[in-house]
Amino acid sequence: MSTTKQQADAALSPVFREAVTQADIAISITDPQANILYVNPAFERVTGFSAAEAIGRNQSMLSAKATPVALYADMWKKISAGHPWSGRLVNRRKDGGEYLADLLITPVLDAQGRISHYLGIHRDITAVHRLECQVNNQKALIESVVDAAPLAIALLDGEDCVVLDNHEYKKLMGDLGMAEPASLILDAVRANLGHGIGPAREGALAFADREIRIDPPGHRPARWFSCSGAWVKSVDEGTEAFFGRQDSLYLLLIAKEITQQRAQQEKARMAALMAMMAEENRIGGLRESLSAALFQMEGLLNVVGSVVAMLQRRGQHDSTAAALGEAVRAGEKALETLRRAIPEPSGEAAAATNLNEILRDVLDLSTGRLLAAGVTVSWKPQAVLPTIQGYPIRLRALFKALIDNALEAMNTKGWLARELTLITRTRPEGVEVVVEDSGPGIAPELHLKVFEPFFTTKPRHSGTGLAMAQQIVADHGGTIEIDPRHAAGCRLRVVLPVGAGEAAR
Repeated sequence: MSTTKQQADAALSPVFREAVTQADIAISITDPQANILYVNPAFERVTGFSAAEAIGRNQSMLSAKATPVALYADMWKKISAGHPWSGRLVNRRKDGGEYLADLLITPVLDAQGRISHYLGIHRDITAVHRLECQVNNQKALIESVVDAAPLAIALLDGEDCVVLDNHEYKKLMGDLGMAEPASLILDAVRANLGHGIGPAREGALAFADREIRIDPPGHRPARWFSCSGAWVKSVDEGTEAFFGRQDSLYLLLIAKEITQQRAQQEKARMAALMAMMAEENRIGGLRESLSAALFQMEGLLNVVGSVVAMLQRRGQHDSTAAALGEAVRAGEKALETLRRAIPEPSGEAAAATNLNEILRDVLDLSTGRLLAAGVTVSWKPQAVLPTIQGYPIRLRALFKALIDNALEAMNTKGWLARELTLITRTRPEGVEVVVEDSGPGIAPELHLKVFEPFFTTKPRHSGTGLAMAQQIVADHGGTIEIDPRHAAGCRLRVVLPVGAGEAAR
């Protein structure tokens, strides 16, 4: 060893001794058989044994029966092979009390590489362990309560990605057949609110008790949920944020299924709806019949009026001309009486309307006729649709007219292909509804003509259905067309804007 290094070691030796003596962690040095040669004051404070009581005794004086024998065996296997060992074990103080020690044992080697001593460093972590157990127990208890709750619960980050969820949420994922129903639920909530979720503030409610409807694909019934959301804070765990902490806000989403409750309400609503639609159909049929009669009578009166005018121009004022003139005047009075007898359309206020719900209502009301005609229905809704401002009664009448027309087209004697497809989806211009049937279709030259009043290809039918449908669509600021690219059957496309439509009065 060089003189310089010897001098440095000599100078540092007192420093090392003082550092070990004053260290606030229990330090002990033993021989290879674990007999104690040195303990520092912190060791005395932790164990209750003074230096005089500890030196000369074996380190095993601190052993407690609570520590498994296998743990000691593993410890000796490692340190006797010259490797350091660290772990936790239960130690016993001089007064018999036990504490949990976080222990590090390092073998000290001599110049020949043999173990000459063991350096032991340990600290009492009983309080820390107790706190860890309390946190873990509380976490486990909270998780058990959350998992047992009959609510779908998910925690979402700022990108609407789920970072935590419970069993009910996972079950919902399977039921709906989708990776993350949370994003779908939030889309529905946002559509229900009519704007984005409010600004994120710790402890604030983002929304509360919002009822949403989700329409799974196929023939599965709609699902209803009551949803609430609250902002919660998460402490940043990164070391770089220790002094400049930047907490994150997460959205706690809670969804309670209320499909059963809504089903009971739906029964009562459907009964009332059937009665209302029956009355609407009666009034609509009466309006259609009276309008058709007016149309036909006006045509006849126009012919008679033309004859009277021609006779007057020729200077013929005989009894025939007078009688015809009197007939025209009487006819005009009758027509005016007939016009006043036509029932006015029922007045209703515009409301936020879900077209999936409207179509479901119409399908439920038409189930009997569809089954009787042997029609197979393919229902392909978008799971969540934005609501439109519309008139629910008139919209039901619109889609019932379209379904009735499709049903009549397919209900032709000898026609075997009888499939009705209903599709809803969101388009940039609004919500699109597709009504497609596998009937004989409509000739291209009639694609526009079928929307004219009283045009029909059916015998003994006034043909006001599609004209009425076009009027309702126009009143909502939308469009309706027959898809010219669809070859088999007929495909009608209705697009209604999400904004408010104008009332037809």
